Amino acid sequence: MTDLSERPRATSRIEKVRSVHVSSSLSTFEGESASFHSAHPPSWNVLLEALPEATALLDGRGVVHYVNGLLTALTGYEPVELIGHDVKLLLPERLRERLLRARRERPPAAVASIWNDEDLTILRRDGIEIPVEVSRSPFALDEGSWVVVAIHDVHTQRANEQARADAELRFRVAFENNMAPMTFADANDRIIAVNDAMCEMVGFTKEELLGCDSTPFTFPDDVGITESTHQRLISGEMEQERYVKRYLRKDGRVIDVEVSRSPARDADGKILYFVFSERDITEERALAAQLSHQALHDPLTGLANRALFEDRLAQAHGRVIRQGGMGAVLLIDLDDFKGVNDTHGHFVGDQLLTAIANRLGLVTRTADTLCRFGGDEFLYLAEGLESPKEAEVLAERLIKVIAEPYNIAGFLIEQRASIGIVIWDSTCTSFSETIQNVDAALYEAKRNLRGHHVVFTPTMHQRAVSRFSLVQELRQAFNAGDLVMHYQPIADLTTSQVVGFEALMRWNHPDRGWVPPNDFIPLAEQSDLILELGSFALRQSILEASKWASEDPSSRRPYVTVNLSAHQFLDPGLVPTIKELLAESALPPDNLVLEITESVALIDIAETMSVLEHLGNLGVGIALDDFGTGFSSLSYLARLSPRIIKIDQSFVRPVDDSLRNDTLLETIISLGRKLDMTMLAEGIETEPQFRRLRRLGCELGQGYLFSPAVPNHEVEAMVGQIFAS
Repeated sequence: MTDLSERPRATSRIEKVRSVHVSSSLSTFEGESASFHSAHPPSWNVLLEALPEATALLDGRGVVHYVNGLLTALTGYEPVELIGHDVKLLLPERLRERLLRARRERPPAAVASIWNDEDLTILRRDGIEIPVEVSRSPFALDEGSWVVVAIHDVHTQRANEQARADAELRFRVAFENNMAPMTFADANDRIIAVNDAMCEMVGFTKEELLGCDSTPFTFPDDVGITESTHQRLISGEMEQERYVKRYLRKDGRVIDVEVSRSPARDADGKILYFVFSERDITEERALAAQLSHQALHDPLTGLANRALFEDRLAQAHGRVIRQGGMGAVLLIDLDDFKGVNDTHGHFVGDQLLTAIANRLGLVTRTADTLCRFGGDEFLYLAEGLESPKEAEVLAERLIKVIAEPYNIAGFLIEQRASIGIVIWDSTCTSFSETIQNVDAALYEAKRNLRGHHVVFTPTMHQRAVSRFSLVQELRQAFNAGDLVMHYQPIADLTTSQVVGFEALMRWNHPDRGWVPPNDFIPLAEQSDLILELGSFALRQSILEASKWASEDPSSRRPYVTVNLSAHQFLDPGLVPTIKELLAESALPPDNLVLEITESVALIDIAETMSVLEHLGNLGVGIALDDFGTGFSSLSYLARLSPRIIKIDQSFVRPVDDSLRNDTLLETIISLGRKLDMTMLAEGIETEPQFRRLRRLGCELGQGYLFSPAVPNHEVEAMVGQIFAS
């Protein structure tokens, strides 16, 4: 008998054997084995082979006489390695000792007592010990003792059972301890299991939920959602469903929930139960709504922004086209709002915008939309109008409500607004042009008379297109060097002698000819081009004026006056630039006079006084233009203390001659003289005007009576010239 340590290693392994032919092996054995085999027909091994368990036939000494295919597959031995050998090959060391002891104590029953219930294992050929269940069937035949041993592998069974137990444990942990709410419901949607997270989400206990459907914690209006998804899954229309519904917690709070629902089916496809996984998306939806609101609303005022307004406008156009009627868009622009920011700061300006938005919101009709268009502009979409007059009435109401005084941060502020209006009906098929057209109407409103409204007409669009083209051409002309400076002489009204020149920009358009400054300068002021034009005018005028000289050595060099826009006057680089140009040109500072309008001077009086102080330190003079047309007080005039006050031509050329007009003009001139300021009258065109001004004591004058503006090359001949009087 081969010892375990000396057993030969087989050259192949059998994975699964159902039938093994061992007759050749059996024929090699003598004695009891041979007699058993010869005494009984070979049909016995067919019977043993057909048994459903791994089976071995042992004699009374424990020698293996037969093994079926299942046993060789289980143990890893070939039949030839077991048949004729001691069964201890299959026993762990501890059982071998038991076998030897049993043989000594009770030889006839030794084999039958090898395995017991406490330790049922066998040793595979590869040395692995596996648990088994053993059935022993001893019997006597031909005065010999035999045992049929049936061995059932419980290792795989136990592994499967353990795997199932582990899977059940994992599932239980995943279900019960899952932070995501989960529910199991039967085919009728009755809850059969629910985890703690679900109970926490809806505020009910497990006991309150088990056996119920979802109705107790579903918002009443959303009960039908669950029923419809249930029917689709039952019918097989959908294999799984994901939907959003509202849950009504036990404490009465409503939450938004995303529900994922899938059926579990048996082998025949019958639904056993439903698995629900829920997710509270209340905060997520609130955040999404907040982000959506931010994307479509102005952060300062909370009003609709341009994106939302354009969407509402498109819908409104669609409704009018389908249903008829008319609508209107009103563009509201605050007049001189920049003055509020410059005077009181942007914080007060923002508070004023918010206050205006609130006021407008109070008078906005339910069906209408109010939008902050940007900066100090608002858009108002009016729907369901019956006549164009309604839009104008609405505009007047908005202007009136804006005009009521505001108390902002301790400041009493009065604000006016201008409004452009576009009215449209079902014949209007392009809403994209509406905002463009209302902007053109607003331009006309601000150009004509601020604080009022203007209704759009097609001619306004044509003018807007013309203005846009003119701005583009102006920029091209500037870059090409086609803009030049002309100079209009200023005469001493007492002597009629030329004492200075006003610098005026001129543009000779290739198609339009000489374009009046009143046409292109306001356009430049609406863009950043005004700074470039202003810088050009200042540099060119100073450099050219530095070369003016009279042939008469006793004549004083004429001064030059240069107009400054609001942007240019408040530019921090103005004073350093002038200082540099004066040094470069060697022009005496008192030969340079800068003209500003009183509206520019009063935008920010503190900043104005600072700039004037720096210019005064340089020796540069200041002229206050268009005096008498604004609303400045005499106290401001005294503080500004300009060298020259220019009397607007409306006082020089009144519509009707009357004693009252003479008195008003005399008062203005007298006021200037008493304040020790030089008075300069603009727009003198006739001899009577000239004589009246000289009689009233006005020192200086300019106008077509003396000369229009001339190119620089003609200035030399006019220096010191005395006009006939």
